[in-house]
Amino acid sequence: MIKVERESERRHVQRGQREVWHTFYPVQAHPSGGTDDFVALRTFNEIRLPPGGVWTPHPPEEAEILTYVYRGALAQEDSTGRSGVLHAGEFQRMTVGRRIRHKETNPSRAAWASVFRIALRPAQLGIDCTHEQRRFPAALRHNVLCVVASQDGRKGSLPIHQDALLYSAVLDPGQHLIHELTPGRSVWLHLICGEATLQDVVLSPGDGAGVAREPAVSLTARQRTELLLLDLGPALPRPGSQAS
Repeated sequence: MIKVERESERRHVQRGQREVWHTFYPVQAHPSGGTDDFVALRTFNEIRLPPGGVWTPHPPEEAEILTYVYRGALAQEDSTGRSGVLHAGEFQRMTVGRRIRHKETNPSRAAWASVFRIALRPAQLGIDCTHEQRRFPAALRHNVLCVVASQDGRKGSLPIHQDALLYSAVLDPGQHLIHELTPGRSVWLHLICGEATLQDVVLSPGDGAGVAREPAVSLTARQRTELLLLDLGPALPRPGSQAS
């Protein structure tokens, strides 16, 4: 099963110059979240902040957040006193709770910031609020699926609690990738830039695709292309199906 969600189908929210595109958001509000194949994926957002722009995310529940700064920089601070800056090419893993308040700012006076953010439903509740960031240069992601986050921290990736793997790739035209899927696992793929063919479907910038109950993901770049690929483990119980 392959489900494609086009760039034009993304939910677009604009506040002043700040813009957010919701490719995948909570299952209660979005039909593509209605299958168990992707229930561990809570949100998948693209955020664009103007110079000096401010973003105050409010996760509705405990979550594990993966952030990729595609362009520009993102300054962060929270109510615990922690602060730092993420620059282009850097990825961050962060666990957050309901009582932690966050503020994010584009520190540049001239350049826009473009950020991709994934929220995963935690495998367990009560995880300590922590964060960690690492740079994965484009050369490391060139023509390969480079793992940037994983449950076991493989190959120097960011360690996460969820049974998931986040890959990043920057592909030359004509480059072909195959990502095998073991039974019970699924993939959410997002095209950041360029153009690529997934099986027989052409994907353009901003397009997303969910792949489940398939032996593999087969993709070929038609232009210079950058993408994120999230490999998800077997479905977690739906929210509210367990006693708190």
